[in-house]
Amino acid sequence: MDAFKDRVAVITGGAGGIGMAMARAFAARGARLVLADLDGAALSRATESLTAAGAQAVGVQTDVTKLESVCALADAATQRFGAVHIVCNNAGVATFGLMSQATHRDWEFTMNVNFWGVVHGVETFTPILVAQGTGGHIVNTASMAGLVGMQWLGIYCASKFAVVGLTESLHRELKPLGIGVSVLCPMIVATGINENSVRMRPAHLRNPDEEPIVPSAAEMKGGTIAPEEVARRVVHGIERKDLYILTHPEQREFLRRRAAKIDAMFEEGTW
Repeated sequence: MDAFKDRVAVITGGAGGIGMAMARAFAARGARLVLADLDGAALSRATESLTAAGAQAVGVQTDVTKLESVCALADAATQRFGAVHIVCNNAGVATFGLMSQATHRDWEFTMNVNFWGVVHGVETFTPILVAQGTGGHIVNTASMAGLVGMQWLGIYCASKFAVVGLTESLHRELKPLGIGVSVLCPMIVATGINENSVRMRPAHLRNPDEEPIVPSAAEMKGGTIAPEEVARRVVHGIERKDLYILTHPEQREFLRRRAAKIDAMFEEGTW
């Protein structure tokens, strides 16, 4: 069975960036789409663009930080298309700065979206996939910052490390049931996540009189790739049922260095 033909894909953070690129890639393979995003105007534009290109797509304004909103998303998806087969818990925000200077608002904002948004997607859609008994796939978007700790990204790293661990465990749980689970860990992608994270941050979680840090891509390590390239790798990862979906060749050396540091702790004289 084709992993995408006539299957129903739900994508949070689907109105732009990686989410929209995944939607286009899935649609090209014949999938039906349910896009979810907090930005209603962007969601309408994205859905109209997809339907104009011939895709079957519906948009559902969703706040992934609220369980009831994600449950409403699932209800809308099943009412519209009768089932759900691919779930991409992709909505995310970026937070920069030193942890020693961070506020509780910074932690709450980041964890609400990046961690609890994924949790809400998992706890809502996993029982649906299991009950359907027709396989399917879950893709949780983390980051390279969920595999290697990075300065200035401490809070973001904490949220994404949590997503990686959650996904690794879910992969073990659902593999015997024929349901694939992947964690997407990109480095720098040409999206508007930095600016959107500032723009869409709830007023009650903003820091008074503070100018948000929004670094340029030039300040970050690694090359920048297009969302479409990430989507291509996601399609390939779903087809292969890969646990890890990586995006940049330079990730390999970073991960090797981390593994070597851990491995060195077993050498004689370290205990």
